[in-house]
Amino acid sequence: MILSIFLCLGLILTGCPKKTVVKEEPSVSSAEEAKRLDAERAAKEAKEREARERDTKEREAREAREREAKRKEEEARKARDKEFEKSLVSKKQPGIEGEVFESGMLKDIFFDFDKYDIRQADVETLKQNGDLLKKSPRVKIQIEGHCDERGTNEYNLALGERRANSIKKYLVSLGIPGDRISTISYGEERPLDPGHNEEAWGKNRRAHFVILSK
Repeated sequence: MILSIFLCLGLILTGCPKKTVVKEEPSVSSAEEAKRLDAERAAKEAKEREARERDTKEREAREAREREAKRKEEEARKARDKEFEKSLVSKKQPGIEGEVFESGMLKDIFFDFDKYDIRQADVETLKQNGDLLKKSPRVKIQIEGHCDERGTNEYNLALGERRANSIKKYLVSLGIPGDRISTISYGEERPLDPGHNEEAWGKNRRAHFVILSK
């Protein structure tokens, strides 16, 4: 009995042994997984950054090309305007008030005998005339319809008008505003070649362009 009492007192005095708590360290596999995720995230961010930089460079290059194209287009336009301006020849045209001009850059269009439809051989020339007029939007023109000497004056005046209107219609179809184009017929009154043969007649069956304002 006495021994039991001493044992209890000893336990009370010395205290109960403390429970040791062992802190668990992260496993090696968890650390490696975290490291792998960090690497993947960094790689993704780097890839996105490279893509943004590439897009920026491509946009800047595209904008530079567009600026250069506009610059060249403007230079070409100024050169065309200068060339067109130099090609103008002033002339006094009966029936037209003020000064008018002619340009060798606006080519005549020729017709078959007693016809006013545009020949396939002249389509390209007419398109070139149209391109020049589109690039010179302030220019207004008058289309003259001419005929050879065969036929009556009345018939040739009507035929010349149909020829001039045929050219105007085609130019309008190319995008030239109709209010920039007027027409007139001179019939057989103003031959380009005064001869009386097929060669001369072929030159006289034409539509001629006069510049009213520039």
